[in-house]
Amino acid sequence: MTLAPITRADSELSQYRVQGEIPVPTLIGWLTLAAVPLLIFFAYRSSLRGDPLTPALLLAFAGLLAANGLVYLGIRHSTLQRRGFITIISALFTYLAVQAVEDGSAIIWLFAYPPIIFYISQARVGVIACSGGLAAVALLFSPLGDLVFDSPYSTSFRLTMLAVLAFEMSTCYVLDQSRRRSKLSLLKLAKEFEYAAKHDALTGLANRREVMAQLDGEYQRYLRNARVFSVLLMDIDLFKSVNDNYGHHVGDEMIVLVATTLREQCRKVDTLARWGGEEYLVLLPETGTADAVRTANRIREAVGSKSVQADNRAITATISVGVATISGSESVDRLLQRADEALYRAKTLGRNTVCDSGSAAA
Repeated sequence: MTLAPITRADSELSQYRVQGEIPVPTLIGWLTLAAVPLLIFFAYRSSLRGDPLTPALLLAFAGLLAANGLVYLGIRHSTLQRRGFITIISALFTYLAVQAVEDGSAIIWLFAYPPIIFYISQARVGVIACSGGLAAVALLFSPLGDLVFDSPYSTSFRLTMLAVLAFEMSTCYVLDQSRRRSKLSLLKLAKEFEYAAKHDALTGLANRREVMAQLDGEYQRYLRNARVFSVLLMDIDLFKSVNDNYGHHVGDEMIVLVATTLREQCRKVDTLARWGGEEYLVLLPETGTADAVRTANRIREAVGSKSVQADNRAITATISVGVATISGSESVDRLLQRADEALYRAKTLGRNTVCDSGSAAA
């Protein structure tokens, strides 16, 4: 079975949770609540046998687990909680195995270790911890382990325990990898859906819904800080004739050409959107009318210098642009209406023109 490696990008993505997944801090909290009374119970049983050491150590482990949980509740540091929990249960399971607690039967609790460690930690940590644990058990069951610890386990129990524990660890690894990849697939799919919901499929620019959300955010900042912003509303001149004369595939190439030009000529902070058909909207944060007009003209000139190929000839495009800058207490709808009116004036003035909402031509 071949498992593809999880990339760094996948690892970062896996920090997110999918619906229904138990958060690691919550799982550790539940395990702690279950473990503490169990340890107290087995400490009591050990005390009835007259064992002076085991009850004290089991109670100490219970206290450490409880303290780890309380520290998390106080500071909400999930990494510290996870590392503390792993350290405590690793030491606890080691003690249970080495000291043959409960007449040696407590070693069976080792089977709870692999699924817990793989779920609450990274796969690499799980592999290292489980490999180390299996090697430690093999050493405990070896002749050297008998010399040091005088283990009471029979030969048949040792062989069965090692085989079953190795099988469980391998199975937990495979299942954990499957779980992680299923989770990553869901997260990637959700990310793709989110992108598709916000972007135009042909150009990759933001769609109308996304740019409206960005406009609303910029408008709220304007109301708080009085920092003006501008919008450019533009469309491709005589676009219908391009479709009619050369076909829709050439029209699509021209739409993409303008979108590419927008990316080249605008800032990273600007929002570029396909407004609909051959129309585009550009949101320019913290930009006044003069700078917006200069940007619009730069875009217009850049588009005019490019072309697409059709029937072995270069087909050039021009655009008309309407510019509007937020003013007073007007709404976003009114701002867009003024940009649309400016665009209409640019069309009536002969196209391939930039007009702002306060002048005939710019």
